[in-house]
Amino acid sequence: MDSVHMDMLRRILHAHPHPASDAGEVALECVYAAAQCAQVCSSCADACMSEPNVATLTECVRLNQDCADVCDVTARVIARAGHRDRDTLEALLEACIAACRACAEECGRHAEHMEHCAICAEMCRKCEQACERMQGALVA
Repeated sequence: MDSVHMDMLRRILHAHPHPASDAGEVALECVYAAAQCAQVCSSCADACMSEPNVATLTECVRLNQDCADVCDVTARVIARAGHRDRDTLEALLEACIAACRACAEECGRHAEHMEHCAICAEMCRKCEQACERMQGALVA
């Protein structure tokens, strides 16, 4: 997400008349990381499908697709700044952390030979960390 889109997201989150918390910047970071991770994982899955040894990458493709879907939902839910069910949000963040961790580990196995997997593993770790920070903000 470029700075123009980031600014628009920041503006809309701050414009909410009744935000659920004052964790707007942490939420913004989490939405940004999860949305970007969804796109990176989708691109990595596509790149894996184009590799000559695609048969050895089926688990990587599956984990990329799972992570992309979970990250997409996470970004969309957290972008809703108003009141929401805390238990659902915590479960969603846990799922995103788990999906990112699994995808990062699998992509990490291929990172030495495939740059797209190295990039994906790095993005998944960043998203995992952003979700963990969001979890911490929920406690406050």
